[in-house]
Amino acid sequence: MSARIIHGDCIKVLRDLAREALLVDAVVTDPPYHLASIVSRLGAPDASPIQSGATGVYARGSKGFMGQQWDGGDVAFRPETWRRIFDVMKPGAHLIAFSATKGYHRMVCAIEDAGFEIRDMVPWLYGTGFPKSHNQAGEWEGWGTGLKPAIEPVALAQKPISESSIEANLARWGVGALHIDACRIHADDANGGACTVRRFAPGADVNRTGAWKQDEVFQGEMKPGRWPANICHDGSDEVLAAFAAHGERGAIAPVHKRSADKFRSVYNGSFRGNIDEAGATFQGDSGTAARFFYSSKATQGERIFECRECGAHTIGRPACGHENFRTHPTVKPISLMRWYVEMVTPPGGLVLDPFAGTGTTAAAASEAGFQSLSIEADENHVRDIAIRLGQPLDGLLSAEVAPIPRNTTSQADLFG
Repeated sequence: MSARIIHGDCIKVLRDLAREALLVDAVVTDPPYHLASIVSRLGAPDASPIQSGATGVYARGSKGFMGQQWDGGDVAFRPETWRRIFDVMKPGAHLIAFSATKGYHRMVCAIEDAGFEIRDMVPWLYGTGFPKSHNQAGEWEGWGTGLKPAIEPVALAQKPISESSIEANLARWGVGALHIDACRIHADDANGGACTVRRFAPGADVNRTGAWKQDEVFQGEMKPGRWPANICHDGSDEVLAAFAAHGERGAIAPVHKRSADKFRSVYNGSFRGNIDEAGATFQGDSGTAARFFYSSKATQGERIFECRECGAHTIGRPACGHENFRTHPTVKPISLMRWYVEMVTPPGGLVLDPFAGTGTTAAAASEAGFQSLSIEADENHVRDIAIRLGQPLDGLLSAEVAPIPRNTTSQADLFG
């Protein structure tokens, strides 16, 4: 599928896209986390020399997270940033945005203030984090200043629909719902099969007995795989061990396949007589709770490296024998980004990443058969995206990321 890279400040680029009436189907992005908030105060070129003290913490922080200046500032905490993004999205389109635990509240409030409706949080658990703690000494030996990071909050928001219902919005704009079947959690004990489907009566209190609309009971077909949960993990040994610490067990509630009578018994709060009859009621599955959540494939070779000595520029560490490399410090697994992309993007849709980094969203979109539009301000990262997508570097910054064509009124115009 088509992938477009635009080199520039996303605020300015998004303004131009909005003026040209371009509308995207989904946004999946990993904006700066602003972990080093003192960059703007202490890291300016004309700032006074920093008194770093014994630990050097302020000198390091003034250079951004792991020395990356792009992580300073507050662009992800500003409502006007997200309003620019809002303006280029179709009504009903979804936004997925990563954040850090310490800044999530500010980012999600800015997203909401820009006009989005916050739908959920879909965080990612991982086992690769390392504690960034300053250990104490003397009588405070054993005390520190931070915990080991193991979760990244991820916001799921939606631009309000413009039609009278989700169904009408889908019919007009092609967006407005989550693609559940595309991101189900597949497991050996989560097979499809017949199931009983019942609907709630209009206006019913779903927490009260008798809320079912009894004349709309019918037999349906359950899709393979579990319904996706609002949490996922990286499948690392560390995370799996954390789930396993709570033991293994099978289903503790009935799995309704063939017995409508037992379904009613369970619905009414009674489990009397519900024994496992050849899988009719209880499913004899087993394993830890990890099986209920999507597991991304943790990989070691998805980061882009560029050798500062010989210029080797590759996916994965170059085999040039040198040690002086430039690389992005916080790259997400492509499989993880694909899970999020498929959750919110309609078939053949256009995914926008206004903070593209090294292009994992674009790579995930390409794998899943979607179009992608990547905006990135850092020239080095634009070149990284080209390497990831297999685009030629020659002329990239002048040709592939040329100014947005005038009268761009559709996605087809954007991709020529």
